[in-house]
Amino acid sequence: MAFPQTRLRRLRRTGALRDLVRETDLRARDLILPMFVVAGLDGREPIASMPGIDRLSISAAVEEAGEAAALGISGVLLFGVPSAKDEQGSQAWDDEGVVQLATRAIKEAHPDLLVVSDLCLCEYTSHGHCGVLRDDGQVDNDATLELLARTATSQARAGADAIAPSDMMDGRVGAIRAALDEEDLAETPIIAYSAKFASAFYGPFRDAAGSTPAFGDRHGYQMDPGNGDEAVREALLDVQEGADVLMVKPALPYLDLVRRVKDATRLPVAAYHVSGEYAMIKAAAACGYLDERAAVLEAMTSIRRAGADIVITYHSKDVATWLRAGQ
Repeated sequence: MAFPQTRLRRLRRTGALRDLVRETDLRARDLILPMFVVAGLDGREPIASMPGIDRLSISAAVEEAGEAAALGISGVLLFGVPSAKDEQGSQAWDDEGVVQLATRAIKEAHPDLLVVSDLCLCEYTSHGHCGVLRDDGQVDNDATLELLARTATSQARAGADAIAPSDMMDGRVGAIRAALDEEDLAETPIIAYSAKFASAFYGPFRDAAGSTPAFGDRHGYQMDPGNGDEAVREALLDVQEGADVLMVKPALPYLDLVRRVKDATRLPVAAYHVSGEYAMIKAAAACGYLDERAAVLEAMTSIRRAGADIVITYHSKDVATWLRAGQ
């Protein structure tokens, strides 16, 4: 017995119609490019575990941001590597810190490009943890909130278009929102890392930023990969505290939670395709195991299909280039 073709199958055979009925679009403007800006660096320094990604001086970061803008990418996400570290991470809130200086330089050169400042202390602390430590070696949540709020206002004063707290301290969105409002920075939005998991996929990032914990791990404040309901609860708490955008990190292993957070909150959702996800595709492509372009575009489309309004990925420039060539 012959079965009739489905309508969509017939439509898929015609390229123009296929594009018209496609449910999920991927565009350069959906992307944000993460960048590592290093104090005192001259030019660029390749990151061995992330082929194609460099540590950047401030001038190189301005150049990289310009390339992103020219490709139609919406913005950049800045991570700072300071010239010195201490137990509190004091260079994080220094008005002349590396992220603050890079923000001013990028905004001056590319005023229409979105600059998002990552907000965490792990790149700045000598011990590599995301907050102030108590005598027993555990992170002091409440003492850390004050430093995060101080850093947020410093970053916003430098010109950051949005602040992205990634520390996962309880109550940090509310503390940051209150501090920004008090400093007449109420229009600065917060992109909260609401569901950031204690993931094995962060290894290359920690190499790039020099933020591997000197002891212990981050399971006490980052999320258990087995907990989905908790991720939704964390997102809802961030909504109550004043978050404007909610983030799920990593992306591909947690696409179910991208969708659940979107459905539960109806707020804009970002998904961070992290360093390990990037490096994994790069390594497989280098071995000839898969087609890099096809694999990356499929991965990015799946993140968008799951419900992400914003995709943060180290592949941003490649994706934007491929999309432009395809057009």
